[in-house]
Amino acid sequence: MNELSKLARQALLQPQEAVLENRKKKDSLFIGIPKEISFQENRVPLTPLSVALLIENGHEVVLESGAGNAANFLDHHYSEQGARIVHNKEEVYKANIVIKIAPPTLEEVELMRSGQMLLSSQQPSLMSLELLQALMKKKITALSYEYLRDEGGTLTVVRAMSEIVGATSVLIAAEYLSNVFDGKGLMLGGITGVPPTEMVIIGAGTVGEFAARTAISLGAQVKVFDSSVYRLRRLQNNVGSRVFTSVIQPIVLRKAVISCDVVIGAVRATNGRSPCVISEETVAKMKPNSVLIDVSIDQGGCFETSQITNHAEPVFRKYDVIHYCVPNIASRVARTATYALTNILTPILLDVGEMGSVMNLIWSRPGIRNAIYLFQGHLTNKDMANKFGMTPKDLDLLVISNH
Repeated sequence: MNELSKLARQALLQPQEAVLENRKKKDSLFIGIPKEISFQENRVPLTPLSVALLIENGHEVVLESGAGNAANFLDHHYSEQGARIVHNKEEVYKANIVIKIAPPTLEEVELMRSGQMLLSSQQPSLMSLELLQALMKKKITALSYEYLRDEGGTLTVVRAMSEIVGATSVLIAAEYLSNVFDGKGLMLGGITGVPPTEMVIIGAGTVGEFAARTAISLGAQVKVFDSSVYRLRRLQNNVGSRVFTSVIQPIVLRKAVISCDVVIGAVRATNGRSPCVISEETVAKMKPNSVLIDVSIDQGGCFETSQITNHAEPVFRKYDVIHYCVPNIASRVARTATYALTNILTPILLDVGEMGSVMNLIWSRPGIRNAIYLFQGHLTNKDMANKFGMTPKDLDLLVISNH
């Protein structure tokens, strides 16, 4: 770390009387929620009751008509709570703060005004240079949900969505085991006198943990594999019951996969593509009508036979094994996912208002600072900078220089 950066960090840790003097008592926010145009994105960032809370605190919320429809929040639910419903995107993008789920498209950035704040998802691997330059040109301050941390240092949005995906993947498996979807005709879990269904979960992160928790509560026999003993031990402790765990040893894993009824692949890569841990040859030897769910498909998938599917046509068969490879599983339960998101995002928006500006929020909250990848058009995220061969600016120094 260079000397200037150290000084900036020391300044950030100093008592904040100086900031408090500059701070307005309260700032009225103008928040815009556009309708998502990304394929099969059903979530919306705020619920009507969260909108009511923001309006109660003196803020203005404008919502594009139909933005909440896919999550079963209708326009009148929002308008009854004081939101202004508009029928064109241009009106929404007049707001000071734009909040959405999917990353913005070039068309949406075109509609944005100079100096706006954007809250959205944005994985560095999915960012294009053209989009980044368009945002920088408009001097946007942008926050990525993937980097947002809470007071305990947890990646709060990533954790919430992983919990949903883990539990939902087991319920999806239960559907495809039934006769309704031409499955084996098995009830996930089993009953007295009938052997339980066998499930293999590859990956002991949050998705794997919540998948194991849900499967065990339904009575399934669960085996969890991961390359990290630490993660396996943590899962064992968090689940609260003894569950078969093993480090990934190809022979043991292959044997478990061939004999089981359901495999859930939840192996995550820190950067780049997820590792492919199950070969086509192994899938070919699985029992007919077995169910394979690849949660890692958004990072390339951890099964050799995986191909991206969508919510309209979620499965395909290969070697008579049912493959479910939908990248955005949380959108399948959009209302629950919206509640999880609004619990995280509403307090942030309220804090911006209380503290008088986005600057003050970034100044006082390290978890928010971690999620800022653009500050007034300056790129501050190291991962994005590395991807495009650029030099990131030090956010601490930028914040200090603007105070």
